[in-house]
Amino acid sequence: MKLSEELIYRGFMAETTIANPEDLDSRESKKFYWGADPSADSLTIGNLAALMMCACFVRHGYEPYLLVGGATGQIGDPKENGERDLKSLEEVEHNKKCIREQIERVINAGDGEVRDHETPGLVMVDNLDWFSKINYLEFLREIGKNFSMTQLLDRQFVQNRIGEGGSGISYAEFSYTLIQGYDFLHLYREYGVSLQLCGADQYGNCTSGIHLISKLENATADVWSTPLVIDPVTGRKFGKSEGNAVWLASSDNGSGNYTSVYDFYQFWMNQPDAAVENLLKIYTLLEKDEIEEILAKHVEHPELRLAQKALARGVTAVVHGAGSAETVENLSGTLFNKETDFSEFSEDELTEFAAFLPVVAKGAMLVDALVATGLADSKKKAREFIAQGAISINGTKIQEDLAVNQTAIIKKGKNKFAIVK
Repeated sequence: MKLSEELIYRGFMAETTIANPEDLDSRESKKFYWGADPSADSLTIGNLAALMMCACFVRHGYEPYLLVGGATGQIGDPKENGERDLKSLEEVEHNKKCIREQIERVINAGDGEVRDHETPGLVMVDNLDWFSKINYLEFLREIGKNFSMTQLLDRQFVQNRIGEGGSGISYAEFSYTLIQGYDFLHLYREYGVSLQLCGADQYGNCTSGIHLISKLENATADVWSTPLVIDPVTGRKFGKSEGNAVWLASSDNGSGNYTSVYDFYQFWMNQPDAAVENLLKIYTLLEKDEIEEILAKHVEHPELRLAQKALARGVTAVVHGAGSAETVENLSGTLFNKETDFSEFSEDELTEFAAFLPVVAKGAMLVDALVATGLADSKKKAREFIAQGAISINGTKIQEDLAVNQTAIIKKGKNKFAIVK
């Protein structure tokens, strides 16, 4: 498939300034940029959708310029309903480092393996590098003078904030779109980047750069956006602002914003049939014929959940590597096999499992173990789970709190596990 065909097939097309998508196939300048602000120390699967779109462009010969917003991250992208809390400079710096690694891993993912970070054509940039050198008056004269207040006030997020019942908006957040617009202008001037990729919710901010490039450089630039991915169960977008974040980090970087590889894999395994086709297109590197073959087999035997397995394996390989995807797939197959006797696992097997499941030391009381491993939010909840018969140790249901003195697997409900060792 050509790039334009693949973008449409995978659902990577929302608002754009490009009248004919086929123009992307023969575009003279094949440089684009995509940016992420370090508002947390991990990206989410909402960000991942846009990154998979970027990877699609890269596969078709485009050069990626990936921006981590050390400057914009100090302000924060305006929300629809209120001001963001400002991050400390130390927190922004920490978050930048964490998400840079995640961006590189996804963009470099081919068959699930991560190539060298010095991949030819991949340029990582930080807008703090140029904004730290900009004089405020110069910025107002060159950039601020080229935006009318009417133009800025017409933005939907501004209208929501200053309209009746709105929370108001600070000058800092009001200025965010100018800052982002300057990023595009800088990258155009410095590298010749004339295309910005983004999620649909960023389209308005991105057009600010087009405006500046047109006014100050008398040149044409474009924006291509991808739709936000909606959780088919809740109807909300995938992202941290919605409180349903699935993180790309697999371990805690200090803020608790992480999703274990096992839980990440299970999230995709639990997707409904109605959503799995679109998710396969967005979040995996599978080709069209492979996806169609998987879906055809899935229709014949939906009870085998072949589409969900392909989805979970494919996304996990992109984010965490093919080795981790294979291991967690095998682990899930073992844990959910009705014939599995948990008491027969060896110490070596449990040690391997412990890399993907929460672990508690032997000797802990069961209630404490459930809380420590996150299988219960509180001791009260833990006791309720035990009383309801939702907890088993090595396959045996437990009806009371007791000391877990042996190496074992604790199971809660149908799909939550922890290791005692």
